[in-house]
Amino acid sequence: MDLEFWIVTTLNRALAYGTPILLATLGEIYAERSGVLNLGVEGMMILGAFFAFCTTFFTANPWLGVLIGALVAGLASLLHAFLSITLRVNQIISGLALTMLGLGISGTLGRGWEGKILESTIASVEIDYLSKIPILGPILFTNQNSLVHLSILIAFGLWFLLFKTRIGISIRAVGENPAAADVMGINVWKIRYLCVFLGGLLAGLAGSYLSVAYQPAWASGMTAGMGWLAVALTIFAFWNPLLGMVGAFLFGALYHLSFRLQNWVAPEILNSLPYLFPIVVLIIVARFASKKRIGAPAVLGQPYKRGE
Repeated sequence: MDLEFWIVTTLNRALAYGTPILLATLGEIYAERSGVLNLGVEGMMILGAFFAFCTTFFTANPWLGVLIGALVAGLASLLHAFLSITLRVNQIISGLALTMLGLGISGTLGRGWEGKILESTIASVEIDYLSKIPILGPILFTNQNSLVHLSILIAFGLWFLLFKTRIGISIRAVGENPAAADVMGINVWKIRYLCVFLGGLLAGLAGSYLSVAYQPAWASGMTAGMGWLAVALTIFAFWNPLLGMVGAFLFGALYHLSFRLQNWVAPEILNSLPYLFPIVVLIIVARFASKKRIGAPAVLGQPYKRGE
């Protein structure tokens, strides 16, 4: 097989599989940048996947399904926001509870939907004049879903918002020193609520992509731990949306290679590679963090109360 074709195909599929991880990671980056740790990403993703699937199944409108899936997950994230920001409960416990809640609701309501397939989906498209661009054309615009393109645009947009605008400065200030931000007139609680809600919307969009576009069918547990990978990749990305995109697509490439290389390497080893990747990354980051601060928000996981 031609090496260039092999590489292009791998990268093309890496984008397709890495998209839901990217979207979930972007949402978690914003939540953590505001100082809120949300371990409920997996639960929000599976809720988005289920409600997007059901909506599309009944309405035959996949875009409406994607919208509903994102909104349901966004509303679920507000539960975590209320508990962790307003009531100031332990954010780890609240996030884990949200994951269990999402998995429980989707598992219970989805029992009668197992194995059902959508007739109306967001199909992959090929843009003729763009697909002819050398290298990038076949990767980005050949048999690629429009949600993949949307996720890349979102990544660049969120990077610009976070690092090049006053809103981004406010978000980072709230995550670094909420008391100082409060004195400067920044509404700490509003910023945190909005960032957690954005994280929920993006996690729901990630789940919707899985059940409406990538694999237009419903299966219990179809997120397969992607939410936890998003939390790990947030650290790998140093809380930077563009580095999050690199990490998500790198994971997608490893996942694709776990199938492509089975004729040469034991499947058990290959299947473990995508999941070993974040573990290795976290070890490297931990070693690096001991020598130099890597960008983790200073008050991550700590509730804020005025006067404390």
